Amino acid sequence: MKRLAALLVLAGAAWSAPDQLLPYDEKTHQKVIAESRGRVLLLDFWATWCAPCREEMPLLVELHRKYEAKGLRLITVSADEEEDRAAALKFLQQHKVSPPAYLKQVADDDRFITFVDKNWSGALPALFLYDRKGKLVKSFIGEADMKAVEKAILGLL
Repeated sequence: MKRLAALLVLAGAAWSAPDQLLPYDEKTHQKVIAESRGRVLLLDFWATWCAPCREEMPLLVELHRKYEAKGLRLITVSADEEEDRAAALKFLQQHKVSPPAYLKQVADDDRFITFVDKNWSGALPALFLYDRKGKLVKSFIGEADMKAVEKAILGLL
C-alpha cells in the first residue's frame, strides 16, 4: 500500500490544491511549527501582487514534491488583503500547492513580522526554514536563489 501511495505521488495523482485559505496569526504560526516537528518546514510568505512571489511558487512546489517523502513540509501564507482572498486561492489552485494554505490576518502587522523573525522587515517573498526540532535555521528574504534554498533543505533532511 505504501508503495502504491508513493507511485501515485510520483505520478502526481495524489496532489490536491487547497479549497480554502485559513487565517494565519501568531497563534497559528506557533501551531504550524509545533505540528511540523519531525519534519523540515519551509514557510513561504507571498502575495499575488508580488511578481517574485508568483515566479517562486512553481519552484517551491517542485521542491516540496521532490523532498516531501524525505520529510519536507511546505506551508504558504498569503499576505494579500481580504478582498484579494479569491485571487490568492485561485493562484494556489492553479499551481497545485498542497493544502493547508493560509491568509495572514493579524491585528498588528509590525508585531506579527517581528514575532515571525526579528530580523525580517516584512519584505516579500520571504522564506523561513525550520529544522526537525522546530528551530528557525535560515531566512531567505526577497528573491531567493532556489539552488541555495534546496541546498539548505538538503542539509536538514
